[in-house]
Amino acid sequence: MHTDVGFFSVKSLREQVYEYLRKKLDGGELSPGSFINLNEMSERLGISKTPLREALIQLEIEGFVTFFPRKGIQVNVLKEKDIRHFYEIIGALEAAVILSNFERFGDTEIEKLEEENRLMKEALERDDFDTFYAHNIAFHNVYLDFSDNETLVKTVMNLKHRLYDFPRRKGFVKEWEVISTGEHDQFIEYVKKGDRRMAAEYIRDVHWSFKVQERFIRRYYAEAENSRLYTSAR
Repeated sequence: MHTDVGFFSVKSLREQVYEYLRKKLDGGELSPGSFINLNEMSERLGISKTPLREALIQLEIEGFVTFFPRKGIQVNVLKEKDIRHFYEIIGALEAAVILSNFERFGDTEIEKLEEENRLMKEALERDDFDTFYAHNIAFHNVYLDFSDNETLVKTVMNLKHRLYDFPRRKGFVKEWEVISTGEHDQFIEYVKKGDRRMAAEYIRDVHWSFKVQERFIRRYYAEAENSRLYTSAR
């Protein structure tokens, strides 16, 4: 029988099991809608059920799995209403960070925004989704890093993981990403002008608006319909 004994080493066992499960989720090996058998997995990993259960509880808190009495632990399916709600939450929280920390945008931060967006455009020209994605996260982190509200930042990052790493897709809707970098350019212009209100509203009401982005969201997730990752259930 195949095992993954020996995977764990330095960090606490719960942390290592959590990272292991996240890797399996992101890679699609634990697919949305499937069930995790606690006994089988603990045997496979060569560990007790306690750290495995603790890691799964953390994943349930983050919304990746659900515990069902007498049925087991199910990997959650990402539904349309989830995506809509995630966009609303991310937009509101990122706008809140911008509003409360706008004075922290200086020349260095603006240059960083411009650099990350430039690198995103270059990645698009190469059809390099992984690099595009990394610089997209880094762009938004320029201002998220202003916040000392760890819960807020963790919430935003967790929702982004659920949107884009569940499992990780290797392709993208290029038209959408081109428009997205254009939206970044517009956001930078509002920052340069010192327009706090418009910068925050643009991120919330355009960049993270489900309604504005809906046609692209549907195209982006359409390829995953057969794997039950995205459904129109409400």
